Amino acid sequence: MCAGPSVPGAEPCVPAVHLWQCCCSGGWVLCLCPSHQPGSRPHAAVIRAKAVSAKEVDSGNDIYGNPIKRIQYEVKQIKMFKGPDQDIEFIYTAPSTAVCGQPLDTGGKKEYLIAGKSEGDGKMHITLCDLVATWDSLSPTQKKSLNQRYQMGCECKISRCLSIPCFVSSSDECLWTDWAMEKIVGGRQAKHYACIKRSDGSCAWYRGMAPPKQEFLDIEDP
Repeated sequence: MCAGPSVPGAEPCVPAVHLWQCCCSGGWVLCLCPSHQPGSRPHAAVIRAKAVSAKEVDSGNDIYGNPIKRIQYEVKQIKMFKGPDQDIEFIYTAPSTAVCGQPLDTGGKKEYLIAGKSEGDGKMHITLCDLVATWDSLSPTQKKSLNQRYQMGCECKISRCLSIPCFVSSSDECLWTDWAMEKIVGGRQAKHYACIKRSDGSCAWYRGMAPPKQEFLDIEDP
């Protein structure tokens, strides 16, 4: 069963909390950070793309010998923010959200920001817990931060606050409170803030599209 938002009572999977991070089953992975970064997702790919067609395919058998079905989306990649040298041509996911599948619109009009796993063969794999957001739903800050701002937080940790009160345990953490305060995953923090590392090694939320000023980076926590 998929521990995502489709399961009543399950902890929210929070697939699009912050664009440089994805979450599933309580574990954070850094999608835009270098693959050698501690905690980063191996073979991660982050792309802007359109889905142009879909079909069901077999992808081997389960332990009982039953065929495993997957939906194969043919996609047109518009831009790669992180990933292999080869463009992504196909995206694979489970056939329904009940088994963690991530549906995409194949009309060719919707553009998506998609983060998933790629082995460098032009194929990408996504689940319901991966980051998949329509490009038009992103704020100007999110779009601009994809190229550099989010990478400034590669050594930071995001602590999820699902109910008040909650606290950080170290200075290199940023507390995410959208769910606790607004009961949505794409709240003010997700749309307008980035968690970045400062000169003293601590991490803090930064708001806005402009590059952080040196005064902000040099601030030391008390």
